[in-house]
Amino acid sequence: MKQGIQKTKIGVVTSDKMEKSRVVLVERLVKHPLYKKYIRRSSKFMAHDETNDTKMGDKVKIIESKPLSARKRWKIIEVLERAK
Repeated sequence: MKQGIQKTKIGVVTSDKMEKSRVVLVERLVKHPLYKKYIRRSSKFMAHDETNDTKMGDKVKIIESKPLSARKRWKIIEVLERAK
C-alpha cells in the first residue's frame, strides 16, 4: 500500500507537563472574506516527543503520523529554535 505525503507544521510548545507528549500551538494568517484584512488563527496539536527533550517555548516542526493515542496524531521531528 502506498503512503500519502505527510503534512508538516511549525509551532511553539505550550505545555511540557506530560511524559513524551507536548502541546504545540500553530498559528496561521487567514484573509477575512469581506474586509480583506489578515486575521491570526491558532490551533493546538498534541505531539509525540520520544526523547522528551523539548521544553515550553521551543519552536518545533511536527509531522502527521498514525494515531498514537486518543488525541495524539503528530510527532515532533526537529527543534528549530530553543526557548530563551
